[in-house]
Amino acid sequence: MLTTRYVTGSPNWLDVGTRDIEGAKAFYGGLFGWEFQSAGPEAGGYGMFQLHGKTVAGGMAITEDQGSPSWTLYFQSPDVDATAKAVEQSGGIVLMQPMDVFDQGRMAMFADPAGVAFGSWQPGVNKGLDLVGDQGTLCWTELYTPDVAGATEFYGSVFGWGTFDVPFSGGTYTTVHPADTGEEGMFGGVLPLESDPIESKAGAYWLPYFEVADADASAAKARELGGTVRMEPRDMESVGRLAKLTDPYGARFAVIKSTHPHG
Repeated sequence: MLTTRYVTGSPNWLDVGTRDIEGAKAFYGGLFGWEFQSAGPEAGGYGMFQLHGKTVAGGMAITEDQGSPSWTLYFQSPDVDATAKAVEQSGGIVLMQPMDVFDQGRMAMFADPAGVAFGSWQPGVNKGLDLVGDQGTLCWTELYTPDVAGATEFYGSVFGWGTFDVPFSGGTYTTVHPADTGEEGMFGGVLPLESDPIESKAGAYWLPYFEVADADASAAKARELGGTVRMEPRDMESVGRLAKLTDPYGARFAVIKSTHPHG
């Protein structure tokens, strides 16, 4: 499960890049109750989404040449420079070289062998998200990829992730967890890209899940606020009720009312 006791390889940050940061503030504020706090003029428009005064995500405006609107996950590293070398040695690409973010930490951006962007955050003053697993916060992650085995091998070599296969009717669900943790450390799943036929033509991607009180109400609210329901709410046995959405600018995410919420 996701916790704020971050260890090497665990998700410790996420942010949304959007064409319209003012619109994103209104959308996620209406959907999750988030409030946006600017990181200051020196941060180039970057800011923090907060819930009850706790940081739950980051956000920034991006231009067309910076890519499509999307959510990006960051995984903890004790040494981002070493992580960058590991990414290259394992067949990935360094999209943005390691850099210091004031005294907050050190970060870099990468793409895995399937072209999926992700980041790594080496904590400084900023240790990571203040809240996860509660309503309105990150609670799970999924990677949709054309090569499940290749992806788990890549991230395993970069971050030391272990895997655990969870059986379900029709097959198995591959979950991932940081090194030196077991099932209790699971924070995400790795799925074949074709299991998301709506998006498979658009390529592989990471999908963040946010915990909600009511998946149906959240899907309806997202639609009301200008978002899109990619997958109508449905029940997953022993997991919860979930829906896949996009915000008004195309960033993909999911909501879930977990059967056993972590928060």
